[in-house]
Amino acid sequence: MSWQAIGIFDSGVGGLTVLRELTKALPQEDTIYFGDTARVPYGTKSPDTVIRYSQEIASFLIKRDIKLLVVACNTASAVALPTLRRSLPVPVVGVIEPGAKRAAEVTHSGVVGVIGTSGTIRSSAYSRAIKRLNPDISVLAKPCPLFVPLAEEGWIDNDVTRITARLYLEELREAQVDTLVLGCTHYPLLKKVIAEVMGPDVTLVDSAEETARTVATILQEKSMLRPPAELGNHHYYVTDVPAGFIRVGNRFLGGKLGDVYQVSLDDCRLSTEKD
Repeated sequence: MSWQAIGIFDSGVGGLTVLRELTKALPQEDTIYFGDTARVPYGTKSPDTVIRYSQEIASFLIKRDIKLLVVACNTASAVALPTLRRSLPVPVVGVIEPGAKRAAEVTHSGVVGVIGTSGTIRSSAYSRAIKRLNPDISVLAKPCPLFVPLAEEGWIDNDVTRITARLYLEELREAQVDTLVLGCTHYPLLKKVIAEVMGPDVTLVDSAEETARTVATILQEKSMLRPPAELGNHHYYVTDVPAGFIRVGNRFLGGKLGDVYQVSLDDCRLSTEKD
């Protein structure tokens, strides 16, 4: 029997943390990951451009018969989700709503921090999503742009990362947030250091984990889960030379990346570079 895959896309490699959590929660599921590495980052693009990019990638994935689409990009989740949900024949899950929902559930003090890239924080997407769920929650947002290159370089547990985290997070510690949303798909790699800096009384909300839980719930409700005895296969597509994606992707997934295919969205010409 042929099983449909879960489609996942991001502007680059960050969404692989979402893929990692999906494979933990649903190891039986096939996945197709699309990294738009030729056009990264999305945060500097106009909303219309991000919507167009997202529609192109969604079309590419739909042609590969996916059963659900995960928008594993905060910018695209903030901007393109309504358009994709209206136009696609499959469920569409973003990374903002699951993280916001969890933060609203677990905060006791009603003071929630959100960290992300400058573009994500500027969009106020997490703040709006949390306040839609509970208007009484106070949301403090802090951009932490250096966390992305630190994660991609593999500097996830060293003194440079700790110093950077202390400088970025001091304001949120002083505000006594009791919940902190990791509002960038790169940040789960730095979870250990962030938790160390914030202290044991602060609950970290990993949007990648929450997104995986949401996907599992939707597939179960729709009776679309693959039998648990199966083992999923994983395919990767990028829009630029795969070498950099493979190098960083192996770091994100612990060396588990397989073949990565370079694709042109114009004519779907494929070339492959093996791991």
